[in-house]
Amino acid sequence: MSRELPDAAWLTAGPLAQLLGVLDHAGEEARVVGGAVRDAMFGQRPEEVDIATTAVPDCVMDRARIAGFRAVPTGIDHGTVTVIVDGKPFEVTTLRSDVETYGRKARVAFGRDWKIDAERRDFTMNALSVDRKGEIFDYVGGLADIDARRVRFIGDPRKRIAEDFLRILRFFRFHATYGNGAPDPAGLAACIASRDGLGHLSRERIRMETLKLLRAEHATPTLAVMAEAGLLEMVLGGVPLLASFENTCKVEKAAGVEGDPVRRLGALAVTVVEDAERLWQRLRLTNSEHGRLVSIGEGWSRISPAQGETAARELIYRLGTDRYVDRVLIAWARSPAGVADAPWKDLAMLPTRWSAPKFPLKSKDFAKRGVDKGPRMGAALTAAEEAWIAAGFPDDKAALAALADAAVAAAAKP
Repeated sequence: MSRELPDAAWLTAGPLAQLLGVLDHAGEEARVVGGAVRDAMFGQRPEEVDIATTAVPDCVMDRARIAGFRAVPTGIDHGTVTVIVDGKPFEVTTLRSDVETYGRKARVAFGRDWKIDAERRDFTMNALSVDRKGEIFDYVGGLADIDARRVRFIGDPRKRIAEDFLRILRFFRFHATYGNGAPDPAGLAACIASRDGLGHLSRERIRMETLKLLRAEHATPTLAVMAEAGLLEMVLGGVPLLASFENTCKVEKAAGVEGDPVRRLGALAVTVVEDAERLWQRLRLTNSEHGRLVSIGEGWSRISPAQGETAARELIYRLGTDRYVDRVLIAWARSPAGVADAPWKDLAMLPTRWSAPKFPLKSKDFAKRGVDKGPRMGAALTAAEEAWIAAGFPDDKAALAALADAAVAAAAKP
């Protein structure tokens, strides 16, 4: 089954077209494969473009160099060469067939059969390929599944999952992104039957897929299915807060704030600081991600529009914009107020109207007042900063001089 690409402009011009022209001639064929074709069929402009070819890696490198492109053997044992054209990298992989599979790893042989190569992939919608003229090739029913917005494993779902247990999470992530209605029954059943395999995955890989899933348009109903299947609690290590997650997605939209996967993870799984600590270890989060979840656990319950804008400005100054928005949106989502509540929306949007200034007083301002470096200098700076915040962040010289004088006097007291 084949079909023409709806919009081939990204394919027929620029570095990609140059590279396909070099690879797709003289007895060899090259096509764009996988996610780029899928995204184009869903009306999205592809961001990452992978190329498959009948040419073996040495031939790919030779042709690239003759054309003046840079070729890097990034995964040559598995047939992958990265070719850089006008500063843009493309992964070019020789067609393969599995000789033997064992978990994520497989012993492969290079081949020239596009159908066999397509059948090695995970989902039908990811197995499409398109030539440089814009003709799409489909060997596994991917076009029909795209039309139906159905995420379906290629062949036996349990065998596909056994090749890489991360495909359990990818099934739900792709359904949340591209699917419509209930997940494919055969795929869902296979994910449930294979769920113990999640324990074989690295925490980093689980983190990556989980955060991608939380960004998806239809994440809420998909997470609900995962919870019912006993999968979500295995990922999070705790009971998911589905209502909190759904409401947070809604108030993000109401406030005109981009959906953020770390904030959504906090909405889904953090009530107290201990929850943030568990997720940090379980998902091997970055220090920045961990810090944001800790901030949510520490303070979301103390946020309210009743505190007024002065208190909110102080919070922005102390927390930074991201952590402030995290706390406000999650507090709003967990409050009785609806998404149309004006005071909550004003609170959430305060960073668009006001930016926290930098503390204008420096060590030199206290040194010229006779304060030596050391504990007394630190105490004077701290006292001045707290007084500056309490005064509403003044910036005129007279007010700042008065704050500095008062801080020096206070630091001089025994």
